[in-house]
Amino acid sequence: MAVLSWKHHTLIQSLLERGPLTEKEFHFIFTGITGQNPGTHQGKFNDYLLKINRELSYVQLDLRACRDPYDGRVYFGVVNNVSDDQSKLGTKYSVPQIAFFKAIVEAIAQDVTAEGTICNLDALNIKLENQDVPAAFKNFTMSHKEKTLDQLVKDKWLCYTEDDNIGLGIRSILDLRSWFHNAGVPSCQVCNEAGFKAKLCPNDGCAVRIHHYCLKKRFYQKGMLVCPSCDTQWQYQPPKAEPIEVEDEETEPVQSQPSSNPGPSQPSLRSKRKRQRLDNVETAGCSSQASGANRKRVTRSSAHPR
Repeated sequence: MAVLSWKHHTLIQSLLERGPLTEKEFHFIFTGITGQNPGTHQGKFNDYLLKINRELSYVQLDLRACRDPYDGRVYFGVVNNVSDDQSKLGTKYSVPQIAFFKAIVEAIAQDVTAEGTICNLDALNIKLENQDVPAAFKNFTMSHKEKTLDQLVKDKWLCYTEDDNIGLGIRSILDLRSWFHNAGVPSCQVCNEAGFKAKLCPNDGCAVRIHHYCLKKRFYQKGMLVCPSCDTQWQYQPPKAEPIEVEDEETEPVQSQPSSNPGPSQPSLRSKRKRQRLDNVETAGCSSQASGANRKRVTRSSAHPR
C-alpha cells in the first residue's frame, strides 16, 4: 500500500472542498503543486491520478474525469462508488428530497428526444407517488420543491441551462455513470457514455445517438457524417465561433458573474428565476423556448423536426 505525499493529499482536498473542477482549473492546481504542466507532462499527471485512485479505492471513492454534455468541457471530481442514494447525496437531503431528485433524473434520462432537460413546470409538477417513499413523505409542497431545486443546483446535482430549463449537474454526470448504464439509458455511439443529451439519427427507425461534441469531432475528422449503423447522412452545421468560457458563480452554474457593483435595487438572477418559475406554474405552461413546450416522451419520431 503506497503512501500518498502532501501533494496527492492537496489535490484530493481541492476536489473535496470545491466540488468538481474544470480540466483547466484542476490542471492549474496540479501545476501549482508539482511545478509541472499536465499538457507537457501527461505521464506524470496520469501517475498521480493512478496512485490517488489506488488509495481512494479502499474507501470506495474514485477520482474521475468526464465531459459535460451541456458545455462540452472536461471536469474532474471525487465520486462515491457506493450505489445507494443516501450515501451519494449525504445527510443534507431528506427522503422526499432524494425521491424528488431521482424523479427529475429519471424524467431527463428517459426522454426519447435526448434533449437532456426538463422544463421548470414539469419538474415542479412531479409527483412522488411512483417513487419508493413512505406515504407520510409524499405530500411534498410546491414551496419545498422550489427550495430543493435551488439547493440541488447550488450543490451541482442539477443545473440551469441557457434556456432556463433544468438539466443534470456535473456531480450527477460524474456520480451516476453506473445508474445510467443499469437504467438502460442509450449510450453515445462514439464515446459510449450515457447519451441523455445527444443528437439523434435522422432515420426514425435507427436508435443511434451521438453527443454534440462527439459529432463535431467526427465531422472535423471526416468532413461528412454518415450514421455508423444505418448509413443515413447526418446534417451538421459547424458553429461559426466557439462559445466563450466564463467562470461560473457557485450558485449559478451556467451564468456569467454579475457586475461587481450592482445597484441596491437590482433583483438577483436567482430571484428572477424564482419569479419566472412561479409565473410558469400560475399560467400552467412551460417556457415556449426550444422544445420545452409540448414535449412528447412517447414516440421516437417526435424527436425529429418535420
